[in-house]
This record gives sequence, C-alpha cells and structure tokens, in this order.
Amino acid sequence: MGEPIRILISSCLLGEKVRYDGGHKREGFLVETLGRFVEWVPVCPEVDCGLPTPREAMRLVGNPAAPRLVTSKGGIDHTERMLGWSRRKLKELETLGLCGYICKKDSPSSGMERVKVYGDTGAPAKVGAGVFTRAFMEHFPLVPVEEEGRMNDPVLREMFIEKVFILRRFRDLLAVGKTRGGLVAFHTDHKLLLLSHGRKCYAEMGRLVAGAKGLSLSALYDRYQHLLMEALSARPTEKKCADVLLHMTGHFRKVLTADEKQELLEVISRYRQKLIPLIVPVTLIAHYVRKYKVSYLERQVFLNPHPVELMLRNHV
Repeated sequence: MGEPIRILISSCLLGEKVRYDGGHKREGFLVETLGRFVEWVPVCPEVDCGLPTPREAMRLVGNPAAPRLVTSKGGIDHTERMLGWSRRKLKELETLGLCGYICKKDSPSSGMERVKVYGDTGAPAKVGAGVFTRAFMEHFPLVPVEEEGRMNDPVLREMFIEKVFILRRFRDLLAVGKTRGGLVAFHTDHKLLLLSHGRKCYAEMGRLVAGAKGLSLSALYDRYQHLLMEALSARPTEKKCADVLLHMTGHFRKVLTADEKQELLEVISRYRQKLIPLIVPVTLIAHYVRKYKVSYLERQVFLNPHPVELMLRNHV
C-alpha cells in the first residue's frame, strides 16, 4: 500500500458525543479493530454545518427524491444550510483520496438508505437517504459506502472492507502511472477474487484488458474502475467461492499427494455446505502455495485481500 487508507466516518461511531441528544454510537469493531489499518476522517454533518449539541431532533419531509430537512417539533427548515455546507465539504474531501465512507443508519443527514421520509399524512415511508450522504454518493459514485448497522452482517462487512482495500490498490496503481502493462498485472493479481463475485463482470473485464490496445489509457482505466467496483458489489456465495477454490486445486494436480488432494477436496466440500468458514480452505490452499511454490497463486489477492487480523473470513 502507498497512501493511507482513508475512510470517512460518522463521528458518533468513533465515540464522539455529537448526536442530537448529546450522546454517541461508538462501534467497537470500527474503533478497535478496523481502526488499526485505516485513517478515519470524522464527519458529523449536523454539528459541522453549525448546529449545536444537544439539539432538536430532525427528520426528512416531502418528496423522497429531494426531501427537506426540518426539526421534528418546531418545523425549522435546515435544508439550505445543510446543502450549502455539503457542497463545500465535498470539495474539501476531493483532496483526500477517500476509499470508503461508513455512515450512521436512519440519520436524516447521514443515513444511506431506508431513512424515514414524512409526507403530509399517514405513516412515514422508509425510502430516503440522508441529505449529506445522498450528496456524497452522487459526488463520489465509485467510493464504497456502507451503514454501520449493515456491517453487522458478516458478508456485507467483508464485501465493504474488501472493496476499500482493493480501491486503495487501484489508486496506488494510478499513482505509479497509467500503462497497459500495469493494468494487465493488476487484473492478473485480482482474477480469482473477481471470479468469486461472479462471472459476468469477470468476463467483461477480461475482454476489456485483452483489447486494451484499442482504447486510450484514460478510457481504459475509467472503464476498468467502473467494472471493478461493479464486480465487487456482487455478493459472493459459497458456490462461487468453492468454484474458485476448486479452480485453484488444478494448479496443484502434479504436486499434491493423493491424501493431500483428498483432504483439500473434502475441506472445500464442507465449506460449500456451510459447515466451515472460508478461512479454513483458504488457509489450507495458502499452505500448499507456499509448500509447492505455485507462482501464479502466490500473486492472487483472493488468498489475502485484507489483513488477517480483521478475521473477516472467519465468519463467512
């Protein structure tokens, strides 16, 4: 890695007492575990735009596509204040090379999705996004965004962190300079990881790289980055990952003993049946990669997409 992995994060998730009631929503995993490997960029749209703590709670009102941000009891409209601050903040964030954003769920300023929007009558509809987070996602469409609540799902947690680390790798590639050879090497390193997310984007990315000489470097890299983030947004499954693991066993066919091959196939089968987590077959294959020095697999990011200390694959 070159530059730090910078992630924008709602300040309350770090334990800062910035919520409307003067409290916080500290998330231990983010602070104590993931925080060892990333550089947090704290943000609280409501406090940072000039509102006090504590303050009257707010909610979204009106058209879900462009709701107003108003106080719940007094009806004071803070929409223009928030939008003006958001525009300035987003310009400031352009200089940081953000690799992700973790926001506070249900917040009228920070929620990513399913935020309540109140109409003239009836129950509120969970169809909105926080004013600042909506603006962020429109301004930085390729930066991964996730809510802290959804990160309690082990698969979604691993997917988000995987995207963050791979985006950092891609940014490091850009920092070295755009070359067709560099992109081919990057793609080769990530082939099996991309395949574990699905064949559609994997195949399209393969065709793009194979025809790299037919595009300008700018168009090639732009298209590749869009496909990269789209591919990593597809949910990996036990079947997809097991197929990748079986593909990897083919690289050992001339070196594994009969007992080693049988053990490896049994472990992959148990993983496919959800009897053991992904870390088990991956660790066994990584052992064989080192033991038999399989150069192609040594470079595959699939075996080590993020720090093992995060223990993300212990739960998927």
